[in-house]
Amino acid sequence: LIANLGGPQLVQGYGLKEARKAVEMIEADALAIHLNPLQEAIQPEGETKFKGLTEKIGEIAAELDVPVIVKETGAGIAAEEAKKLESVGVKGIDVAGAGGTSWAAVEYYRAKKAKNSFLERLGKAFWDWGIPTAVSLVEVVQSVSIPVIASGGIRDGVQAAKALALGASLSSLSSPILKQAVKGPEEVKKTLEHIIEELRNAMFLVGADSIEKLRNVPLIITGKSLEWLRLRGFNPEIYARRG
Repeated sequence: LIANLGGPQLVQGYGLKEARKAVEMIEADALAIHLNPLQEAIQPEGETKFKGLTEKIGEIAAELDVPVIVKETGAGIAAEEAKKLESVGVKGIDVAGAGGTSWAAVEYYRAKKAKNSFLERLGKAFWDWGIPTAVSLVEVVQSVSIPVIASGGIRDGVQAAKALALGASLSSLSSPILKQAVKGPEEVKKTLEHIIEELRNAMFLVGADSIEKLRNVPLIITGKSLEWLRLRGFNPEIYARRG
């Protein structure tokens, strides 16, 4: 189980006391601190004070009894940010890249319903803002030594397999599960079974009988992701030549 606090709340005064309370409430194994500057910047009640957040995260990471994870919320994490987070003691990073839920889109619809044309325009302008999940994943994996979680647009076991092959320690998804959760627990169970079977089949087809071996199969990166990573100074070719 992972407890959760928002980054802006730490800047506003939340500290070790609140972090411990969040963990104790659900007997969590870790604490996630989520970063959502894009949504905060667009929503009418948004909190945009992020100055000093890295230091606050470091203070909590140093004192809390469980590991601290930092996660984005749909805009991805760049290599530079990942390095800073690792340097202050964060034990894991969830890239949560662009490609899944767009919180700018959520705020667009909220503003539209409220007939707030100013925020509606902002939400539309930043609808697709962020680093794509695959790109963010490669940047972070090649920049830090702590575990990296891949989320943001993962829809099935095949995509989870690709994320693990790119170097993710874990792959996370929500949309396929939430859609079935409204129908009942049996539908959730069936969906999870399908996802697991998709992952197993993907591993079988590339000859990987373990996650460790999956991380060593040749992987071809093309198109926009290839161009993006090269321009950022990363080496996508190492994935194609391994194995």
